[in-house]
Amino acid sequence: MQPIKQNHFIILCCTLIVLSCNARTDIKGEEATATTQTPVTVISISREPMVSYTELNAVSNFLQKWPVKANATGYLQVARVKLNEHVNIGEVLYTVKTKEAQSIGNSINVLDSSFKFTGVNSIRANGSGFISQINHQAGDYVQDGDQLALITDTKSFVFLLELPYELRAYIVNKKSLEMILPDGEHLTGMISGVMPTMDPGSQTESIILKVNAGHAIPENLIAKVRLIKAAKENTFSLPKAAVLTDETQTGFWVMKMLDSTTAVKTMIKKGIESMDKVEILSPVFSENDRILISGNYGLSDTARVKVMPAQEAAKE
Repeated sequence: MQPIKQNHFIILCCTLIVLSCNARTDIKGEEATATTQTPVTVISISREPMVSYTELNAVSNFLQKWPVKANATGYLQVARVKLNEHVNIGEVLYTVKTKEAQSIGNSINVLDSSFKFTGVNSIRANGSGFISQINHQAGDYVQDGDQLALITDTKSFVFLLELPYELRAYIVNKKSLEMILPDGEHLTGMISGVMPTMDPGSQTESIILKVNAGHAIPENLIAKVRLIKAAKENTFSLPKAAVLTDETQTGFWVMKMLDSTTAVKTMIKKGIESMDKVEILSPVFSENDRILISGNYGLSDTARVKVMPAQEAAKE
């Protein structure tokens, strides 16, 4: 019976050793889980002026254009037109010889010299500007009323801002708007009128903006127009990356450092927004508060974090 008792004792000892090792492993795993920290970067609250605006498109355009049209059916004999060449009102641009005159030639004048029949009509510019389009040249056969060329009035150059009607209140009593060309040039667009019709599909109306650029601007150039919706001289704000929201976008919060390793969820009330910042109406943060700006997405309340320099966080 003695050997059997010894075997039982050995088995019992081995069991205790195994259980002890498993318990230590579980403790170490819990400790490792408890010390897991999310790398984050932080920022302080800013106090500065804020402007909330929306950007709309404005397209360059010449409002006044004069088509040059044939006044008879026949053959163009002379065409004094060149692209981008300036012409004056009343200037002869084309001469057209009617097809009847082309057919009978000088026969009538031979029969009776008093007729002095030529069958040639002069076509004059009906406005001053530059030739922006040429449809026919000398030698072409044209019908009465055909467009031969197009004269564009340089003085009628404007930008047309397509303004949704619901934003009309933001330009009332304003005389000018800030404009940005694709190359970064800033211009002041003076509001000179509103086109009398509205686009039925988009429900936008065209606002006429005159500019003094000091250099030529091509037609159909798209500029950005900043429409200021609200402005405040002194307000608390955070970058948009620091503000989190739920799926319905009805609740907003930030993750604020409680101590050196713990971030807590803090509900906020937003004010106006700019392109990259959000006004914080409440609560009132101090300049010493540290708000998470990266690594904050998906964190739970009272999350364990590790504050890192922005350069190191970017590498992570």
